[in-house]
Amino acid sequence: MLIGVVGPCAAGKSTLIAELKKFGFQAKHIAQEHSYVPDMWQRLTKPDILIYLDVSYELTLVRRQMNWSQSEYDTQIQRLRHARQHADYYLSTDKLNTGQVLDNVLNFLELF
Repeated sequence: MLIGVVGPCAAGKSTLIAELKKFGFQAKHIAQEHSYVPDMWQRLTKPDILIYLDVSYELTLVRRQMNWSQSEYDTQIQRLRHARQHADYYLSTDKLNTGQVLDNVLNFLELF
């Protein structure tokens, strides 16, 4: 089972993928936030499960000390719209720590 993970920069995708791999899951970051092709996540990866991690613009600035504008963030959200509409699981990471994100996703994956 291949798990695809999408979301804006600093949402926690890389951290979640690393943790899922420790539990034996095959998980892959799909860089949909950087693609103009709305369904690139489907075309290139074809995941069995798609997880969308979200984060607010304000927290991206804190988590990564990113030097980007609200407009650049909004562009990523627009590029991710198709993936979000088709995600099997959506999770906002704004109020969660790494362990809580992992727990939420593992609880969801128990359904499979």
